[in-house]
Amino acid sequence: MKSIFLSHDEVFTKPLSIFDSIAPAAPASDLAKLTAVDDGFLMDGVSINYFLSDFAYVDRFGRGEDCSNCAVRPVLLLEEGDVELLEHRAEDEGLVTVEFGRFPYQVLDESLRELAGREYKRGALPKAGFDITIAGKACPVYRLGAKEIICVNFADGGVNGFVRLSDATVVAEGEDVFLEMRPVRWLYDEKAGLLVSCMALFAGYEREAAAEYLDAAFLEELSFRSETELALAAGFTVREHDELSLIRAYVEADIPVFLHGLSGDGKSDRVRQVDPQALDIELVNETPETINGRAVYNETKDEIVDIKPVWLIKLEKLCEDGKLHILFFDELTNATKQTQSVIFKIVLERFVNNRWPLPSNARIVAAGNDRSESSAAHDLAEPLFGRFAHIYIRTTVENWMPWAVEHRLNPYVMEFIANNDLYMRTPYTGTEGNADPRRWEMVSKVLDKSGNDFSLLAPIVGHETADAFIRFFKSQQNLEDLGQYTDEELKKFTVAQRYQLSQQCLYLSSARPKEAKALVKRLGEEFLAWYEYMLQRKGSV
Repeated sequence: MKSIFLSHDEVFTKPLSIFDSIAPAAPASDLAKLTAVDDGFLMDGVSINYFLSDFAYVDRFGRGEDCSNCAVRPVLLLEEGDVELLEHRAEDEGLVTVEFGRFPYQVLDESLRELAGREYKRGALPKAGFDITIAGKACPVYRLGAKEIICVNFADGGVNGFVRLSDATVVAEGEDVFLEMRPVRWLYDEKAGLLVSCMALFAGYEREAAAEYLDAAFLEELSFRSETELALAAGFTVREHDELSLIRAYVEADIPVFLHGLSGDGKSDRVRQVDPQALDIELVNETPETINGRAVYNETKDEIVDIKPVWLIKLEKLCEDGKLHILFFDELTNATKQTQSVIFKIVLERFVNNRWPLPSNARIVAAGNDRSESSAAHDLAEPLFGRFAHIYIRTTVENWMPWAVEHRLNPYVMEFIANNDLYMRTPYTGTEGNADPRRWEMVSKVLDKSGNDFSLLAPIVGHETADAFIRFFKSQQNLEDLGQYTDEELKKFTVAQRYQLSQQCLYLSSARPKEAKALVKRLGEEFLAWYEYMLQRKGSV
């Protein structure tokens, strides 16, 4: 496999078969937008100029004209045996696409950026052990939970120093931007044995420098993750895990787990999903004595007697069935240093007060809120921190919506969040309500009980969010058109955008039910299930 540039003939005069179905203009990845020089289009532009061979170009409008500030749309010429490396083949009306390699071309999910920025500034992000070359400079890859990310400083580009990324985020010069390593999707010309990237992946190079990078480091960096196949052959696996599967894996391995997250992110709920009978101890209400048990003087025997703590008696009773059960120490960061010290001995030794062992089938999970949320929160002492596997819980539209459907939340709440994910969580002020996932569940309950009385929202989520909620649903009365979308356009939609479009279809389902359902079906089975649930749910409230 080797990198090449397409010729002007292959794109325009005698175009490759892939250009029979799509235009030669190339969508711009987030990395391309961040590394391209300002040419007056990058703020809102979707397509971008890219190099061809023989000093030819394709401009952003798909014309073979001279242009400046070019990006690179990689093209790979396959050699014998390379086809076996291609994954997730898909065919749509004769256009074949495949996945090969990973590259940091897309911005990190917004719910994780604050955490990534904080850990990056602290120097606490662990390195993944390899670099990616960005605009000629080696950029280390870091690990954030199960994700691999890089940090790019947006130093020069955009329009007047700004650029709009794929999730509608606007970035200004001087900002650090976190990009996630993701599988690269390629257009596959089987007859010519060519892979053409579905988008222009990166910029920041003159032509000669771009050719040198493509010939040297690019393929190695792109295929670094392909070593997974070697791992499988050697008898071990490398898998993608969600939060629940991570918790289950460590619980089964008897490794204590610490769940980090903001208030309302559902840490306790995730524990209950793993073990519905988990024993929950709210440490903010406990003291070393209530955790360790009390010492009582027995006058009859003239001796001090240790009394087993109530929670341990409950845990022993719970574990009599022989199944794994979770001992959940909630709000550990809000516990005093003295109480944390007691918990450390339990986690370390699995003994309470040096006397009573934990049941062998008991597993320890702890949780705590970020210090930014609570003046009463404490950092964990390093020895205690080191005894846990740490999982960072972040609620996003992507993982919250299926939960909301499962728990039958009010459809107006789901519609609003699907279209306004920035209101999933709003800042705590201490003077009025603020929004978070737990509070949206409260909103759902009061709307269900009140017959959807929107005037009841402000005391829960605050006046600004309540006003936005009301304005949003008033504006939906003016929706008249679903719009026309190609399959290629729909493939580029984020999860949040797909929920937004599904919601628009929901509003027009009465007037054009067949058209609305057909469009949602093209988004995927998950969104069709949501759509049908919402139709049924709205009819019952």
